[in-house]
Amino acid sequence: MAKYKAYPEYKDSGVEWLGRIPEQWTVSKVKYLAPFQVGWTPPTKNDENFIGNNLWVTISDLRDKFISASAKFISNKAVKEASMNITPKGSLLYSFKLSVGAVSFAGCNLYTNEAIASFLENAHLPLSYLYYSLPIFIIENASTNIYGAKILNQELIKNSFLLAAECGESEKISVFLDHETAKIDNLLEKQQQLIELLKEKRQAVISHAVTKGLNPDAPMKDSGVEWSGDVPSHWLKTIIKHIAKINPLKTKIAPDIMKKECSFIPMENLKLNKIILDEHRVIRDVYNSYTYFEDKDILMAKVTPCFENKNIAIANNLLNGVGFGTTEIYVIRCNNKINNEYLFYRLQEDNFSAIAEGSMTGAGGLKRVPHEVVNSFQFYLPTIYEQNEIASFLNSATTKIDTLIQKQLQQIDLLKERRTALISAAVTGKIDLRDWTPPASSTESSLTAEETTA
Repeated sequence: MAKYKAYPEYKDSGVEWLGRIPEQWTVSKVKYLAPFQVGWTPPTKNDENFIGNNLWVTISDLRDKFISASAKFISNKAVKEASMNITPKGSLLYSFKLSVGAVSFAGCNLYTNEAIASFLENAHLPLSYLYYSLPIFIIENASTNIYGAKILNQELIKNSFLLAAECGESEKISVFLDHETAKIDNLLEKQQQLIELLKEKRQAVISHAVTKGLNPDAPMKDSGVEWSGDVPSHWLKTIIKHIAKINPLKTKIAPDIMKKECSFIPMENLKLNKIILDEHRVIRDVYNSYTYFEDKDILMAKVTPCFENKNIAIANNLLNGVGFGTTEIYVIRCNNKINNEYLFYRLQEDNFSAIAEGSMTGAGGLKRVPHEVVNSFQFYLPTIYEQNEIASFLNSATTKIDTLIQKQLQQIDLLKERRTALISAAVTGKIDLRDWTPPASSTESSLTAEETTA
């Protein structure tokens, strides 16, 4: 923050984490400066409670700065029976359960559940300023559960410290932050767009290699399948169950290693081309209730949304060569007719994904790809020599793209860190913005190349 000047005089805030604050600023608490109300959830067993036209906002709806729509609605009867207070248009919504610290302004009159605190316009500080300061200050008063997660309740929020600047200064801070964060958000959006383009390129490279091969001069033939088009004329038609075994039996595990440890993989640790091995369990403890796999097996999620996100990887470097994981994965073990890396990429091809997604069964938002859909998937298989070449080519090509994607993700992290640091500095008085004025040109940016990559 070297480009911004500090206040001429500071004093001790009396709050350990806050340190020194501008001489003219005062320390107070949320309960004195910013009254709020909390919503409620009608009884979920009564479907009629959720048939109506009243917007009912939950944490999942708090995605944008302004919110004028919700995924769920509640009835007038539910509102009346629960004596729910309406959250007026313009109020500031703050999430304080599960996902802590999300903020949005109410774009219209609405209701919320009990995980959201609604700060009203009669606050002693501008809501435009609280939009930035509440996520910084309230979290400091949170307690922590045994897993290290932050926990808040209404009393902890009320007793959170807040800083009050001199009259008019809070508005100046919010205008400054609106201006500067908008530029950072624009850069973040461009970085995300670039990542999406790189992902599309990655997918296109994989799809072409596994369906057309690497030789552009190879003689082609009609595959007889509309979505597949022409394929190299010497490739042979096959289905998955002829070249691989789905979920092999675990009976081959030798009795003498049942007391040994194995790698255990939760679903969230199964990612594209990567498995995070951060948990070990004794084999006999997981033998009966979990899915078994070995080194070189392909692991593919079969449940939504993990399947759509292409949660697929090749098992490698397993403890004692044995692994177990959720029953919501398919273990695919290749025979000698196919290279496991080639099949790993073949299962990422768009048409296979579309067929599998279209065949999903289940209800309640939890759908699965049927076993038979994977087993009976029909495709054209190159020779082993070509499979090896294609796998080698894709290993190199996707690694280059993945490296570029990772660099963009690092840039996003740096921009987010800068955004948070800038907000924190402004609302805690580390920088003096009293003389700040918006640049004459809306395109002028105070972010330099060094600042976005430092």
